[in-house]
Amino acid sequence: MSFYGWLWRLLPGPKLVKVLEAAVLFALVVAALFAWVFPALDPLMPFNNNTVGQ
Repeated sequence: MSFYGWLWRLLPGPKLVKVLEAAVLFALVVAALFAWVFPALDPLMPFNNNTVGQ
C-alpha cells in the first residue's frame, strides 16, 4: 500500500476533482517548504559563506 494510493482514496469527489485537490495540496506543501522549512535550514547549510577570490 503506497502513500499516493491512500491519498487518492482519501480525497473526495470524481477523478477531475481529485486531480485538482491533489494539485492544491502539492502547491500548499511547496509553499510551506519555501516559507518556513527552507529559511529555517538556511543557516545550517555549510555552503552559505563562500567567497570568490582572496
